[in-house]
Amino acid sequence: MIMNLRPAVLAALLALAVSACGDDQQAAGGPPPPELGVITVQPGEVPLEKDLVGRLAPFRSADVRARVPGVLQQRVYEEGTDVKEGQVLFRIDPAQLQAAVGQAQASLAAAQANYANAKVAADRARTLAPQKFVSQADLDNALAAERSAGAAVKQAEAALENARINLGYATVRAPIDGRAGKQQVTEGALVGQGTATLLTTVDQIDPLYVNFSLSVSELDQVRRAMAGHSAEEARVQVFLPDGSAYAHTGTIDFSGDVVDPATGAVALRAHLPNPDRSLLPGTYVTLKATMGVQSDAVRVPQAALQRDGQGAYVLVVGADDTVVRKDVVASRTMGSDWVIGGGLAAGDRVVVSGIQRAQPGQPAKAVPWQPPTEAGQAPPAPTGNPAAAPADAGQPGSEDAAEQAPSSPAGNGNDTSGEG
Repeated sequence: MIMNLRPAVLAALLALAVSACGDDQQAAGGPPPPELGVITVQPGEVPLEKDLVGRLAPFRSADVRARVPGVLQQRVYEEGTDVKEGQVLFRIDPAQLQAAVGQAQASLAAAQANYANAKVAADRARTLAPQKFVSQADLDNALAAERSAGAAVKQAEAALENARINLGYATVRAPIDGRAGKQQVTEGALVGQGTATLLTTVDQIDPLYVNFSLSVSELDQVRRAMAGHSAEEARVQVFLPDGSAYAHTGTIDFSGDVVDPATGAVALRAHLPNPDRSLLPGTYVTLKATMGVQSDAVRVPQAALQRDGQGAYVLVVGADDTVVRKDVVASRTMGSDWVIGGGLAAGDRVVVSGIQRAQPGQPAKAVPWQPPTEAGQAPPAPTGNPAAAPADAGQPGSEDAAEQAPSSPAGNGNDTSGEG
């Protein structure tokens, strides 16, 4: 029986020797390099976008006022409806204005009669003057009287035209196309006495203006980013109160050149179509303003950017699989990414996950980075199944979650059952 056990004992001793040799080799070679989730960056064009708050304003706004004195007789339009240019809005009592027209007509008739008499006298003087039947003084007086009567006729004609214009003002019309607002004066009120009384306001709301502002620092940042690069047409995207994007895009058509001393900001304005008139003036809206395009820029996830006393930097896995630190210029954020304006080259493998295990100058194993799930991290392993935990070890996001998540008491309680 001792002879039968000898081959088994020899096999066991050989296995132990091989295992010990492997352990010695692993101890001599050190731990394997850590796996780091990386993305390969390529510089390109990145929109210069700013999330702002603006206020809608009418494209044109016209105050409708009483330009002649009188009693307001009637409001013709319906408040809050769209009106056309020239449409009748109000009527003012025209009685006094009609009387003024009649008076001006009578004055014109009298002036025309005087002119006719002066002209007859002047023509007679012109006929008799060559025969010396009238003196030169009488001729001059007759010609002067003719000229004065002619001027009086023109003056009376102008007075009649002015009276007719005032009579026309008794019918108040819309000065522009737009939406007529609330009536400011009720019927029966005396208007236009001394001052032009405001009756209503007509606002053109298709298109609309979007007024917003940028701080001086933001404007300088945009200008620096666009230096030496061509810019596309600046535009804005308006978002409705429910968070959805408005169907039409606006175009920036004005940029102020004076800084408001009260706010330290520069005013800008965008032209926004509003064909269905769903947007109303005075509404505050959120908008995303695209000021142009920044060339040779790189976008990296926010988790990749680090900061210390020297400034912003990222870790890069070089061609020799060694971790390298690169100082970068982080100009702004765009969604969940940082826009890097300088410091990275095409083809750099930027470390996004596993940064805690990355050490500059040390080797690393670069694997493609996978964005986290909607929950923000990889799904956890089922409780009480230790074999499921290594299944996600190859995913960089799972490694970060395992590094950051503290061990739970429930997990410790399952260790005993899993050891068997």
